[in-house]
Amino acid sequence: MTLLIRFLTSNIGRKVLMALTGLFLIFFLIIHLSGNLLVFKSAAAFNDYSEKLLANELIYVAEIGLLVAFVAHFISGIAVTLQNRAARPIGYAVKRRAGHTSHKSLASTTMILTGIVVLAFVPIHLITFKYGTHYAVAGNPHQRDLYRLVIEEFHEPLEVVWYVVAMVIIGFHLWHGFGSGFESLGVAYRKPLRRFGQALAVIIAGGFAIIPVLVFLGR
Repeated sequence: MTLLIRFLTSNIGRKVLMALTGLFLIFFLIIHLSGNLLVFKSAAAFNDYSEKLLANELIYVAEIGLLVAFVAHFISGIAVTLQNRAARPIGYAVKRRAGHTSHKSLASTTMILTGIVVLAFVPIHLITFKYGTHYAVAGNPHQRDLYRLVIEEFHEPLEVVWYVVAMVIIGFHLWHGFGSGFESLGVAYRKPLRRFGQALAVIIAGGFAIIPVLVFLGR
């Protein structure tokens, strides 16, 4: 146990923890997106999916796991950033985008900022939907009409703008985070892996962002 604590509090251990929790959260986002897209199939399909998900007793274990992963990812990210800054107390006079084999980019240099947006977005998202207005499905008062709540929320222009902007910023976080996570685990950051991670970031962020836009447009 002592060795594990020492490892997790070391710079390498924090990077590994940040990588594992980050990749786990990306996997969750893929599953979450596939379920959310059911809103375009039908109200019944979306509400049935939501009900089955909440009725599963393992949902509480999953939620605790997600919370632990989210907190661990954020704390380890802050710790690694602070440690890196402490190792270089005097910053660069001029910051430039690196070329050739370097992976420095706008996404990589704003990970803390985009991470803070994620930290703000998650509780707001939960308050809005998971703990938002509880409508009952017509003819089935025991089932929550989450579809109606989604439609109502995404017919508010400010809600749509906030959600889309947040998804773009989260997309930036994922753009660098996917490949960086594998690199921290010792996997060579080859071009195909980098391109796959970037494409995945676009698909995830774009998939979530298109939902409020199409709902707002009445599609």
